[in-house]
Amino acid sequence: MVLSTRLDMKLNSLQLTDPMAPTAMVRRTAESVDSHALVSQLGSEVAAHLSKALERVTTLAATGKIDRAGLRALRDEIDRARRAGIMGQQVARLSAGRMQLANERIDLTALLGEALRQRGREIDARGIEVCQVLSPAEVMGDGTLLYSLLQTLLDWCFEHAFGRIDLTVEIKSWPAHACLSASFQHQPPDEVDAALTPAGPQLEARLSTMSWRLLQKTADVLGLDLQRQDTPGRTKLNLQFPQTVAPSLVSPAGAAEPVARSAPLPGVSPLAGRHVVVLAARREVRNVVRTSLRPMGLMVDFVTSVEELRQLVADGLPHAVVYEAAIAGEPFERLRREILAEAPAMVFIRISDQGKAFEVLNVGGRQFTSVGRDAIMVALPEALTFEFSRADEAAARKA
Repeated sequence: MVLSTRLDMKLNSLQLTDPMAPTAMVRRTAESVDSHALVSQLGSEVAAHLSKALERVTTLAATGKIDRAGLRALRDEIDRARRAGIMGQQVARLSAGRMQLANERIDLTALLGEALRQRGREIDARGIEVCQVLSPAEVMGDGTLLYSLLQTLLDWCFEHAFGRIDLTVEIKSWPAHACLSASFQHQPPDEVDAALTPAGPQLEARLSTMSWRLLQKTADVLGLDLQRQDTPGRTKLNLQFPQTVAPSLVSPAGAAEPVARSAPLPGVSPLAGRHVVVLAARREVRNVVRTSLRPMGLMVDFVTSVEELRQLVADGLPHAVVYEAAIAGEPFERLRREILAEAPAMVFIRISDQGKAFEVLNVGGRQFTSVGRDAIMVALPEALTFEFSRADEAAARKA
């Protein structure tokens, strides 16, 4: 089924954390993104992050030293600038025109759980507490884009939350529909003064970063109703799913409905925003891989050794690892086993010195994808698309 219209739901009211506190309501809008405003906001955010990074580099140049915390902060600022740029690109792509989407039955609760598992290491590294109250809920929609929306939701929460993040999935009555809620303190409790910091345009602008813009646009494309309530210390987001599978219609055997798929809109990659780490010791290989993946809108990190890869994934697991076959010795295989034990759906793609195509091999009972070095430009994007699709379908069947 092609989603050719936006589905709008009007809510009578939303529960406030504090009914007496000044409140700003931010609603999903159906208008096209103002390209000038988007470019202005993107430039402002990227500049702000890079300015902080430059300050740290200036300090490093002056003192000749930097501690581990400072190095991590420097990397975080650069990464935030990069993420803002990629998110802006994704918003622009989604705004380019109507997308033709799959319409499949999705276990929303399981998909959210999978997104949280994917970010488990990052949650631990940030010291974030995530409280989940998740009721069973199945919805109709495009699984790939919905998973991207959930990841963007987590990006936005992680960016602004102080302390605990509360996530709730529940079924609202009449009309029956699933509701995903996220709430958190956007300011430390001891700094909140409702009388001095009323909810208004300034607070709205502070919370409406590029991750929020991407969240808005993705919800809009999926036909979901997105609303946000801001009070001086706390914000709450509600996502309503008009196409919710009635609990009485869920098959006892858990069989999924047939999936109706259509080709995605040219120029809009459904994989945009996914994180890929490339393990390659040779610069020429890294350059070819970088060029081949640039049109896909992926977040790509490069490492040159297994130890660097181990340090990178310690902070958060990527969605895929692309590696040179020459580096894949026992240390790499040991790390791969550790990663797969935590994330069985992790994608691994080997770059072989020989071969000119993308092929799926079976060695020792283990299946893996290999791309010949001479075929990277054409075959690597195809291999990633194939592996991500296969991983998404496996997750949907598991759900």
